[in-house]
Amino acid sequence: MPFDLQPTLCGDLVGARPLRRTDFDSLYEVASDPLIWAQHPVKNRYQRDVFTRFFDESMASGGALVVTSAAGAMIGSSRFHGYDEGRSEIEIGWTFLARASWGGPANGELKSLMIDHAFRFVDRVVFLAAFDNRRSERALEKIGAMRAGTRPDAAGNESTLFELRRPISAS
Repeated sequence: MPFDLQPTLCGDLVGARPLRRTDFDSLYEVASDPLIWAQHPVKNRYQRDVFTRFFDESMASGGALVVTSAAGAMIGSSRFHGYDEGRSEIEIGWTFLARASWGGPANGELKSLMIDHAFRFVDRVVFLAAFDNRRSERALEKIGAMRAGTRPDAAGNESTLFELRRPISAS
């Protein structure tokens, strides 16, 4: 069965669905907060022209998801990337959430939904965090991801590699 890079996922607090071109204005409204990008390598992504390039890349990726609150409000975005059937691996990344969703259970539930989906297809889920993005590192540690070395990100910047491996189920 091929990996479904754009599933619709539903949790108690958040949901995720495929990104659509018509989502630009609502997603930019969330992304236009400069503090979201303060620890990110692209610190000016809150600017419309910079975000437009990010959005276009997200659309082209084929794996981008819009994140919504339980009430249906758009609160961010995430992405599946780099599916490698031979290595039984997928990357989850490019996640950003509105500040109102920081520090609580929203990111954990989103990642749990995405990880559960991924483990239907692969044995290993990886995440990359820029070396100076402590907020992302803490969020990954919070969901149980383990440091597994370094790896270049999609832009070629060396990043900290985190991983989760599919649990071996008892037979």
